[in-house]
Amino acid sequence: MSSTPARGSADGPAPAARSGTDRRTLIADAAIATVAAAGLRGLTHRAVDTAAGLPAGSTSYYFRTRTALLGACFERLAELDLSDFDARDGAPSPPVPTGPAEAADLMADVLHRWLTTGRERQLARYELSLEAARNPELGARLHEAGRGARDGAAALLAALGAERPREAAEALVAWTDGVLYDRLAGALAHTRPAPTREELRALADVMVRAALTV
Repeated sequence: MSSTPARGSADGPAPAARSGTDRRTLIADAAIATVAAAGLRGLTHRAVDTAAGLPAGSTSYYFRTRTALLGACFERLAELDLSDFDARDGAPSPPVPTGPAEAADLMADVLHRWLTTGRERQLARYELSLEAARNPELGARLHEAGRGARDGAAALLAALGAERPREAAEALVAWTDGVLYDRLAGALAHTRPAPTREELRALADVMVRAALTV
């Protein structure tokens, strides 16, 4: 993997013309790309300025401290991950799955995206999660950012008839994280091909049906 931070990119007006909100998003995206490419040691305000194509000092203007910048990464990662569930194959707001098979289809689509086109983002998430384990303030930001995924999983499993949707959601999220970590950074991650969508569909089916029995 290259150690050179990736350059952020987005459609729309030039960076200098962006609003404050758009500038914060641009910076968060560039920071995530930097972590994915260079690790946390490569994450500096200056590196993010370069990756985002912004004037020197821009990142520190919006995020004064490293902790603030890392917190913005957590929030942006949570936003992007949840958006992957809301839109698949370019179709916004797909119907809520009505059974385990449809839920497994949804999970397979998302897992496949995270292991292919979204691979760098997930690698950055793991890097950032380890940092949060050592930093109480970041740990609180990670906890808050992760609530959305668990709330969504609990609602989905409740709709599918789970007797204890909160507990079932915790199990499903943990299994999903395990699959992602194993395929992205596990001992055999670099020696076997990326899983196909069909493989992930079979695995997701097992996970969903097992979660419904929790």
